[in-house]
Amino acid sequence: MKPAKSWAEVEAELTGPGQLFEMVTKEIRGVPLRTWMHAPDTLRTLVDISKLHGDVPLSVYEGEYLSYADHFARVATLAHRLADEYGVAKGDRVAIAMRNYPEWTIAFFAAACAGAIVVPLNAWWSADELEFGLRDSGSKVLIADGERTERLRDTLPGLDVALIVARPEGAVPDGARAFADVLGEVAPDVALPDVALEPDDDATIFYTSGTTGRPKGALGTHRNICGNILCLAYGMLAGGLREGVSVADSLGAGRRITLLTVPLFHATGCHAVLATTVFTGGTLVLMYKWDPERALQLIESEKVTVFSGVPTMAWQMLSSPEFSSYDTSSLTGVSYGGAPAPPRLVDRIRELLPKRTPANGYGLTETSSVSTYNAGVDYVLRPESVGRPVAVVDVKAIGADGEEVPRGEVGELWIKGPNIVKGYWNRPDATADSFSDGWFRSGDLARVDEEGFVYIVDRAKDMLIRGGENVYCAEVEAALYEHPAVADAAVIGVPHDELGEEVGAVLVLEPGHELTLEELRAYLKDRIAPFKIPSHLWLRQQELPRNAGGKILKTRLRSEILP
Repeated sequence: MKPAKSWAEVEAELTGPGQLFEMVTKEIRGVPLRTWMHAPDTLRTLVDISKLHGDVPLSVYEGEYLSYADHFARVATLAHRLADEYGVAKGDRVAIAMRNYPEWTIAFFAAACAGAIVVPLNAWWSADELEFGLRDSGSKVLIADGERTERLRDTLPGLDVALIVARPEGAVPDGARAFADVLGEVAPDVALPDVALEPDDDATIFYTSGTTGRPKGALGTHRNICGNILCLAYGMLAGGLREGVSVADSLGAGRRITLLTVPLFHATGCHAVLATTVFTGGTLVLMYKWDPERALQLIESEKVTVFSGVPTMAWQMLSSPEFSSYDTSSLTGVSYGGAPAPPRLVDRIRELLPKRTPANGYGLTETSSVSTYNAGVDYVLRPESVGRPVAVVDVKAIGADGEEVPRGEVGELWIKGPNIVKGYWNRPDATADSFSDGWFRSGDLARVDEEGFVYIVDRAKDMLIRGGENVYCAEVEAALYEHPAVADAAVIGVPHDELGEEVGAVLVLEPGHELTLEELRAYLKDRIAPFKIPSHLWLRQQELPRNAGGKILKTRLRSEILP
């Protein structure tokens, strides 16, 4: 198998004058950067574009179809309500905490069009974690579903935040209002509020797991999220050209119907899937929760063309004993990101879906999702790579001496481009540690080959990835230390075939104490999100191994514990 075109030919065809991916250099926060000339400039522009798709369904959820026209009217109406009834002005924060309901997308775009900075909170968080996100962001309004409302019920009286409840599970709390009541009557000809927005205005705060026990809010701009639309499209069309598929044929392949399996509160779900879908007039098929058999049912019934998720989900779907019972012929592509993908997953896709194009991307919350992309023939030839950087992005591997290492050698991956967020909300020290001169220090150890393909080989940060969710060990360890029986603690990743990794805890107990895994999990239930709670527990009598500086030697600990 050989690529049909060289990368030089692909880039010339896609980025040349007058082409969709034409670039222009602009100074952003004092740094000259290549940017997409034809990307939407703000989320408001993206919403205005969405009107053109009319009666096409934007989302499908359990039999509920929401057209672009209806979605626009509800977005515009809610934007007015937020401004007129809640006093939301440019720069105020509006938080969202809910499942992937249709109300999520309405709330997101409405808040952005009202000029607010949208704060999507992790719906899996505990009440304490949600409270932290609300206080840290200083959110003026919270739009939450019934589940999150119940989780926060005891906390809400102490929070200075107005609450709007979507799909309440009972009576809404005192002082709160139901989403439907706030929306009220929706006029079909309603216009967006007159709020002036610029590409480099603050747009979003997405929280990343914290390396020191508390999450950090990545402050993104309208340029960040809107530019990602073309980053993803560039990666896809470049992959097609490398296989010999023309741009015209790729663009004329029909409307994309995407099964969204990942949360909208992550950059992958919001930036890579939602924003791109709205721009192209595609349809999102939403799931109440991930279930591989339900995913297969939806692919068949809704004629899904694109499966988008994390590698774990793709593997579970392809491994389902029910796979052959459903018609998956509508699928034209299977894409995933957010976690390392086992190379054998490509073989699995080619075996069960031989005419479908596999694709894998790499990015972080701080890079507004896509930084590199690997698709088609390149992915088949290099299944262990996360691909080349898209045209507006630069990468380099930096060694311990602070200098760029030669091609093929391992260093910390640094990323530069218009996709890099401004920094961390109210965290100047953390911002200074990770951002400088337009570069973001990813914390991932990688090598870059002679053709520019990136290979992630390890994580410099003390982190594991469980089913696409980042789990920072220090955050879990901080919760473990709160237990009165715990004298010392270390959290490690335990390999898992489907999830990639599970959380394991190695504990030294205080004299005279005992602790079971079930007791530990029950203790942590209300302290940290479920995906962060250990699934494995080892108790040690001897001290945990440490270096001279007192840091736990986790590589040695893993070798002692894991087979």
